[in-house]
Amino acid sequence: MTWLTQDAFDRLKTELDELIANRPVIAAEINARREEGDLKENGGYHAAREEQGQQEARIRQLQELLRTAQVGTSPTSAEQAAPGTVLTIKYEDDDDTEKVLLGSREEGSHGDLQVISPNSPLGAALLGAKKGEDREYALPDGGSMRVTLVDIQPFTG
Repeated sequence: MTWLTQDAFDRLKTELDELIANRPVIAAEINARREEGDLKENGGYHAAREEQGQQEARIRQLQELLRTAQVGTSPTSAEQAAPGTVLTIKYEDDDDTEKVLLGSREEGSHGDLQVISPNSPLGAALLGAKKGEDREYALPDGGSMRVTLVDIQPFTG
């Protein structure tokens, strides 16, 4: 399940509708390019087919995302880190804290509030954490980083 604000859900639904409406345009482009002759040497045909493949993949991705989305309902209590919560975190060896929204990357940004996916290494480490807990997560270079969950608040938009 993916947590999204109503704005993000509406934006993604509009994108999906536009992609579906554009299907005949891509099909017509492919047919026009096919009529140009030898398909092995027809770069326009292959480019149009590749664009169609990318568009269809995005349509499937959006359909699944919107089908499983939990829209706009932030948790009412903030006892532990969950999608739809704003987390104040502090990285090991850093005195500053940072606020992040635990949610889908499709959410986009909310002002200067960074969105962290629960599927990312940091998001997965924080998921289920309680205030004051330390968690460790893997870094891309193979090392690891400790992070402390300083505070949890429901997302209010």
